[in-house]
Amino acid sequence: MALRIMTNDAAINAQRNLEMTSQRLQSTQEKLSSGYRINHASDDAAGLAISDTLNATIRSIGQAIRNAQDGASLIQVFEGGTNEINNTLMRIRELAIQAATDTVGERERIMLDNEVQELKQEVDRIAKTTKYAGHTLLDGSSDVLEFQVGPNNDPEKDRILFDPGQADLTGGSLGIDGFDLRTKENAQDILDTLDEGIQRVNEIRARVGSVQSRLMTTVSSQMIFSENLTAAKSRMRDADIAAESTNYSKETIIRQSGVAMLLQANQSPAVALQLLRNFSG
Repeated sequence: MALRIMTNDAAINAQRNLEMTSQRLQSTQEKLSSGYRINHASDDAAGLAISDTLNATIRSIGQAIRNAQDGASLIQVFEGGTNEINNTLMRIRELAIQAATDTVGERERIMLDNEVQELKQEVDRIAKTTKYAGHTLLDGSSDVLEFQVGPNNDPEKDRILFDPGQADLTGGSLGIDGFDLRTKENAQDILDTLDEGIQRVNEIRARVGSVQSRLMTTVSSQMIFSENLTAAKSRMRDADIAAESTNYSKETIIRQSGVAMLLQANQSPAVALQLLRNFSG
């Protein structure tokens, strides 16, 4: 074996291996400290691109779920208003039935009518003040509402439309604005109108309930979708802590061995120096 002073091949080789070991050890430390298997595009370029796409979809689904929940909140406000109007109409009908009989006198009908006039104003007030996010819901001014419940831009797959239909529940629309209970005939004549109004409110409530049920089903299905996508992203992006801990222990031992071998290789020129000393002596 040739002995050289100018070039120490063994030390160069040991240094190269030690540098590679140090890089692997650094990469393992980064994975353990961050919790991610992929921290840089160089770790897994395709995996990084796929996992980032999945992450964008997951975050979009999260917002879509919140949109659906907000839509359900709007529907609850809508349904609450219709419920109160329905209760008020039933109370007006009850009073009309009471005033439609000859067992009630003129004075009593006036007192009954006083309550009815107040209830009519309350129907109008509820219809004009039931609002959500700037939308007045029960006065007929609301158009078809769109709820973005998916992560993409497909109108059929990613949006739910809420069409309240004839949702003008003001007194004028329900036909109860101009009547009173001051006569038996007035009380009798308004009963059919009240029945139509109650039926109309109930039809709207049924429509509202079906949309609310659909939104809740959408929230549930989107949560399952998001959960499965998150699991897929985790398998691709997250570090296996057990495996990386094993790699860390292995690379630490290899680095220690590399340092020892580098020190040993650096002693090789000393043999040549000893020969020169012997020669000069």
